[in-house]
Amino acid sequence: MCGIVGFTGKQQAAPILLDGLSKLEYRGYDSAGIAVRDGEKDTEVIKAKGRLRILAEKTNGGESVPGMCGIGHTRWATHGEPSERNAHPHISNDGNVIAVHNGIIENYQELKEKLLRKGYSFYSSTDTEVAVNLVAYYYKKYGESPVEAVRHAMVRIRGSYALALMFRDYPEEIFAARKDSPMILGVEDGESYIASDVPAILKYTRNVYYIGNQELACVKKGEITFYNLDGEEIEKEPKVIEWDAEAAEKAGFEHFMMKEIHEQPKAVADTLNSVIRDGKLDLSEIGLEEEVIRSISQIYIVACGSAYHVGMAAQYVIEDLAGLPVRVELASEFRYRKPLLDPNGLAVIISQSGETADSLAALRECREKGIRTLAIVNVVGSSIAREADNVFYTLAGPEISVATTKAYSTQLIAAYVLALQFAKVRGEITVEQCDSYVKELQTIPDKIQKIIEDKERIQWFAAKQANAKDVFFIGRGIDYAISLEGSLKMKEISYIHSEAYAAGELKHGTISLIEDGTLMIGVLTQPELYEKTVSNMVECKSRGAYLMGLTTFGNYNIEDTADFTVYIPKTDPHFATSLAVIPLQLLGYYVSVNKGLDVDKPRNLAKSVTVE
Repeated sequence: MCGIVGFTGKQQAAPILLDGLSKLEYRGYDSAGIAVRDGEKDTEVIKAKGRLRILAEKTNGGESVPGMCGIGHTRWATHGEPSERNAHPHISNDGNVIAVHNGIIENYQELKEKLLRKGYSFYSSTDTEVAVNLVAYYYKKYGESPVEAVRHAMVRIRGSYALALMFRDYPEEIFAARKDSPMILGVEDGESYIASDVPAILKYTRNVYYIGNQELACVKKGEITFYNLDGEEIEKEPKVIEWDAEAAEKAGFEHFMMKEIHEQPKAVADTLNSVIRDGKLDLSEIGLEEEVIRSISQIYIVACGSAYHVGMAAQYVIEDLAGLPVRVELASEFRYRKPLLDPNGLAVIISQSGETADSLAALRECREKGIRTLAIVNVVGSSIAREADNVFYTLAGPEISVATTKAYSTQLIAAYVLALQFAKVRGEITVEQCDSYVKELQTIPDKIQKIIEDKERIQWFAAKQANAKDVFFIGRGIDYAISLEGSLKMKEISYIHSEAYAAGELKHGTISLIEDGTLMIGVLTQPELYEKTVSNMVECKSRGAYLMGLTTFGNYNIEDTADFTVYIPKTDPHFATSLAVIPLQLLGYYVSVNKGLDVDKPRNLAKSVTVE
């Protein structure tokens, strides 16, 4: 959600702000704005509704806006409709405080009423303007100290926020505050940067600080001072971002999504290589000791969106290999249904960004109840990574497209590795069997590459289906989990209504939706369930469905049933999700391209959902 950038240094700020915002477009937004200070002069604020290019045109790419200190924002509307008036930055009544904000202020109405009674007025419908005026109020009340003003506002605000603020009396400084919304700060060569995600500043610095929850910072040129909620200075060690700046660029591909589909073999190999030494699993860096693994009685996998679909696939694999009961939970529902948790359970929280609001809340719920937590995340130093007891880092690198591909694939690898480790330690498989499974895992990157190289057939098929109104994905067991992800890929970037069903459930209502020409995609990677799913496909075909089959090489009799068939290389059925998902990613991509849609930035969606 939303994007924040900030800069203070020796260069013109506006072009840097616009460049940083362009790297955050994938987060989703409906308006954008910047505020730039030119020394002692008044701050210039420019906003625009719609795409960032409109703001860039207004400012001649930032060149027409002088000043070396500024903040910028791309807004995804929560309070108040998308409009130039509601766009950030927002200014306090007295003009002293200017701010941009990510998150949701839950008690903004209460705070607004208080400020109205004190004579404040409001020009927008946003909760952010309330926060700006609250800071301005405390600035006057507590001796005109920015740190004191922000600190007291933080105490009063309920909800989530990442704030970047500028004060008229401090022309070369930016003040930052954070609670439950991501924010990083960077320094390089006497200049300082603020961003809500790494890609925005990766071009300028790899030396970053992660501002902690309920902490604030004073950002000067090449110098950052951190404070806790009591206003006391605290020390922080910088982290070095290992991502290459080129990894966050398109590298000649038309869309980030296609680039990231092509990066999956390397991302999967890198993640595997991080936990395999001389052909054997080595999870020492994750820190799950064998005694702990033996003591675990139940696994809870908690996630949202595609990460939840990873959990669905992992459930089958872990239960089958490790003999442990697994529950897969939607993070957005988890804490509200007051789950009964086994004290010897393990909660596995899966999140690409490590900042997903519902997943973070679920992790905290588990920790409060004394449940051990393991995070599977892609971003070092993210909130979920910092707060979990153990962390399994996936090595997908930066993922820009809203529709996840390589992050999903690396999360699957993490799940497989955990399943094998648990199975081996608990004596469900032998060391030799584990080594054999590991050897098979190591073949997956090359097999993914072969599928990608044969993408032209899927491109041709997608062109034929671009006008589809309804698409149904069916499968059994792990194939049902694959269907869930394939359906999500289709609907989120092509805007075609799409659903995934356990194939055996079709006759319990869904088959009534089948009409002549309805596209039905059957996933058939599990040998013991193959014939049953084919039977379900035949039932749909007899009612007019157009069938696509997705199966492994060798199952050529599917061509007697399906109108179009996609084959994937053979692998152990436990790991079939890693291969079968690739054609479905490509199908969703090419349908979207054929419809002329914005693949990387689908409407109404954001990359990281950092608010409830």
